[in-house]
Amino acid sequence: MPMIPYFATEKSKKIGLSLKNYLNEYIIPKETEWLAMPFIKVEKLLRSRKKDMQEIGAWNLYLSSDHGGPGLTLMEIAQISEIMGRTPFGHFLCNCQAPDAGNVELLLKYGSPKIVDTYLKPMLEGKIRSCFGMTEPHLAGSNPVRMDTKAKISDQEIFVSGHKWFTSGADGASFCIVMAVTDPDNPNPYRKASMVILPTDNPGYKLIRNISVMGHPGDGYLSHGEVKFENARVPLNHLLGERGKGFVMAQERLGPGRIHHCMRWIGIASRCFDMMCKRAVSREYSPGVVLGDKQMVQKMIAESKAEIDAARLSVLHAAYIMENFGQKAARQEISAIKFFTANVLQNVIDRAIQIHGALGVTDDSILAWYYREERGARIYDGTDETHQSSLARQILKKFRS
Repeated sequence: MPMIPYFATEKSKKIGLSLKNYLNEYIIPKETEWLAMPFIKVEKLLRSRKKDMQEIGAWNLYLSSDHGGPGLTLMEIAQISEIMGRTPFGHFLCNCQAPDAGNVELLLKYGSPKIVDTYLKPMLEGKIRSCFGMTEPHLAGSNPVRMDTKAKISDQEIFVSGHKWFTSGADGASFCIVMAVTDPDNPNPYRKASMVILPTDNPGYKLIRNISVMGHPGDGYLSHGEVKFENARVPLNHLLGERGKGFVMAQERLGPGRIHHCMRWIGIASRCFDMMCKRAVSREYSPGVVLGDKQMVQKMIAESKAEIDAARLSVLHAAYIMENFGQKAARQEISAIKFFTANVLQNVIDRAIQIHGALGVTDDSILAWYYREERGARIYDGTDETHQSSLARQILKKFRS
């Protein structure tokens, strides 16, 4: 799908076309091989292409020119994010993978000069990765104000104790930004927590395991870690931002992050759509009759096309509102695209598998990998039901006034 002309700019078209051609030639043909390899080996192969991405203008895509990026607008980033999303390695190749992209934003805004030198600069150079510790296994992630991880702050140090899981990319990360309760007695539940930077070589940091997702634990960046903090001690300057502002900072990170996620999902859906169409016109059902001649297959293709286009326009609309009027103004649109796009993604992947038949559930194609890895889209970063409820309350509020 080419960029929509009235949203595209000369810069986004140039970078997008160069990146798409590069992915098609050098990355997508290697996917099956790389997904079967330990990620530490794949990481080296991807990082060896840093200069190529810099020449294209696709390195640190989310950042300004002052920080080694191309200085794109949110609308431009959103459209290129769809292109990166066409392969599991696209965002990592461009050094703007989650959760690092959101963590970079936090360090840029709240990091002290010491923190910037120690953690941010190596991230921008692609030398280290990070992770973000938020969700806890024994408490509902859909209610983030309930949190048992504690950070006790003294005059000189911070002591972190707690248990997190689905800390994506923890395996091989150099540090974790931990959400922890620092003010348990604050009457405002949204002022109880702070963010703390915790190096993963800290004696009190323990990576328990990479959580197996549908039978696959993954490794490195392509993993979800369960971690524990056992009285992990860090200097006071590892408090990120103001004490008690953890949730405020997390919300700042979430808005643009949801745009990025949704456009990545659209990239995945578009890739699966192309695969289902190629399969439909090439797979013979009987002599001279291909799957695409069957009305049920045509229906799946038509519905997928309509859903992908609707999701894309919805996300770009949300990005436009956020960019021009601020994150608060885009609250309803952000909630809507989160659950709508996640469902479109699941629908299209499932239809692509169905059209591929038995091949679709094997690891001979990338569809099975997408199916198990992206089912969590409807859960992570706020469940569908949480966003639907929030959106409905916001809509109904004005009718009650």
